[in-house]
Amino acid sequence: MADLNDLKTQAISLQADAHDLRARLNIDAREEKLAEVERASEDPDLWSDPEHAQQLMAEMARRRNELQPWRRLASLAEDTTVLAELALEADDEASVPELEHNLTEMRAMLERLHTEALFADPYDVSNAILEINAGAGGTEACDWSEMLGRMYLRWCERRGFQAEIIDSLPGDQAGVKSMVIEISGTNAYGYLKSERGPHRLIRFSPFNAQNLRQTSFASVDVIPDVEEDVNVDVRDDDLKIDTYRASSAGGQHVNKTESAIRITHLPTGIVVTCQNERSQMKNRASAMRVLKARLLEKQRKEQEAEMAKIRGVKTDIAFGSQIRTYWLQPYTLVKDHRTDHETSNAFEVLDGDLDGFMIAYLQMLSGLRAEQEA
Repeated sequence: MADLNDLKTQAISLQADAHDLRARLNIDAREEKLAEVERASEDPDLWSDPEHAQQLMAEMARRRNELQPWRRLASLAEDTTVLAELALEADDEASVPELEHNLTEMRAMLERLHTEALFADPYDVSNAILEINAGAGGTEACDWSEMLGRMYLRWCERRGFQAEIIDSLPGDQAGVKSMVIEISGTNAYGYLKSERGPHRLIRFSPFNAQNLRQTSFASVDVIPDVEEDVNVDVRDDDLKIDTYRASSAGGQHVNKTESAIRITHLPTGIVVTCQNERSQMKNRASAMRVLKARLLEKQRKEQEAEMAKIRGVKTDIAFGSQIRTYWLQPYTLVKDHRTDHETSNAFEVLDGDLDGFMIAYLQMLSGLRAEQEA
């Protein structure tokens, strides 16, 4: 049976770790903001503006949910330390199972919160817009783009995030030439920014009669999904808006009306399309939201030199520029060339097991920031 003195030492150490996290996670400021929102929710005139009231209540629920893991950890750390001290004084061996259980739970919660502490970009908490484009490799690359799309959708399922494909352009024979996915969940952008760049696939091609090994590329871009009221100047005179029929592989759901939207921002040349909804109005609203996000990202690239250094220069979607390689034959391996994180379980990765790669990338960024601050 575990030694009570050792369990007390572990409890004190974990409580100290939790205390250090309090500052790194800005818990005091977040508690104050929650208290401010809760006071606003008690305004007797709140529901005179139902839309504002609903937004405020949603914000309050989100902030409470974000603080709940920390509150649970702080309470558990205090209770466990006191229990360990009392058990040691009374030589109460019967308390050992409870102490061991609490310490195990504390370690798991600390690991989760240490990951949260890696999110240093103010937009990390945001939802994300993820775009996949087929690169070198023809039909094989289109198939690879579709595989990546499925991988991210499965990752969202594992995390409990909401994901919606808002635009997709089918390949000529198989797969997709491009795909845009809206992903909603706390820190969605913070996690997914690790995926930005070219992804390389090596396998025996199912589209080659000789079944030869082939290399294909697809690029992934990720931007934070901005709120509707974000301060991005978009003038109607700067927009060229086209409508067209949505693409489809055929069948009864082929769109018979011009509900798909293409918006071109003339000053920057940014083009955004959306064809997910049957309603032209809904497609236009989604396209405008993506356009605002792209314009905000452009501003950020211009204004934040340090972030540009961290992200690096966007490169061609071709050999030698990949951030990650996925080998399916003659052996299985996935390796990230920035962090050297790798796993031989390639098919599990393609089924959405991406957290190891994402956290390794966040830890690398944290190390770079520490070096710059030193």
